[in-house]
Amino acid sequence: MELIYLGLLLLFVPLIAMTIGLSVAYYLIQKKYLQFVGRIFQEKPLFVIPRGEPNPDAEEVRFTTSDGLTLQGCYLKTEKPRKGVILFGLEFGSNRWSCSSYCDWLLASGYDIFTYESRSQGDSDRQPNYEPLQWITQYEVDDCKAAIAYLKSRPDKDSKGIGLFAMSKGAAAGLYIASEDPFIRCICSDGVFASMTTMVPYMRQWISIYSDKVSLHPLIPSWFFQIIGYNAIRLSEQERGGGCHFKHLEPRLARLRQPWFMIHGALDGYIWPDMARNLFNLAKGPKLLWIVPGAKHNGGIHVAGDEYRTRVLQFFNHQLAGIEPAQNYPKIAVSSLATAR
Repeated sequence: MELIYLGLLLLFVPLIAMTIGLSVAYYLIQKKYLQFVGRIFQEKPLFVIPRGEPNPDAEEVRFTTSDGLTLQGCYLKTEKPRKGVILFGLEFGSNRWSCSSYCDWLLASGYDIFTYESRSQGDSDRQPNYEPLQWITQYEVDDCKAAIAYLKSRPDKDSKGIGLFAMSKGAAAGLYIASEDPFIRCICSDGVFASMTTMVPYMRQWISIYSDKVSLHPLIPSWFFQIIGYNAIRLSEQERGGGCHFKHLEPRLARLRQPWFMIHGALDGYIWPDMARNLFNLAKGPKLLWIVPGAKHNGGIHVAGDEYRTRVLQFFNHQLAGIEPAQNYPKIAVSSLATAR
């Protein structure tokens, strides 16, 4: 009997010690560092934001959100027999005309292109008491829903659905909607990121700044950092005001069933490739990952050039237009695994 008690003691003492240790760490972080963790949801990064010039051939579009704001967009019609319609999701801070540098070759290859500026961005209406940042909130999600509703309402709509080609923040909003709306038939994203898969790795890095117990850091479970992260997010929502609530993409990806081609820069200094892989691995549907060597955030097209354009075009040709790709093109099947170059 004594051996049994000794065994139980040896079993539970480490668990009790770990629980006490995590409780103390939680208290200290909440009290001293929570405001610093929350700053990641309140500060603008030093992005180089692309902006384009107006296209005289574009159809200027205005449509209304569910809460009455008017958003500005543009619709570009291909001169070729149309293969499909692609919604281009803008990155944070860019204007609608920046789509040209990303989509000209898709337009020339037979796809209509539509893009829009979210509230408080470009020429769209301003949201009172709300300043958008790089993270998606309910406002960007609602704006994306309104854009898709507009495409569904057009007389020349494609009843089969649309493709989504989107950068970072625009990709996050589009993927969020795609998880519930099959009208988005396939998604190609570049530089997409989400809240927890971004915040937790940064928190693990930051803890080494404030604590010299390096050997203990790997023992702290990810769920512990996630709890701290959610608390920091709630604090940020209160401080930012405007009634905004940050949306978390991670749980949505488990519901995604459309083919997803994820592109990410190997030298992305904001969203590290491992963050992208962790996000990618959450999706249960057909998917393919391309880590572009030498590319920074949203920079794959500038580094890979023709290969980038070819891969994206082949993806939409296959998944949206139903055209069998060339033999050397990596098809996306349900059994596809993440691949990286």
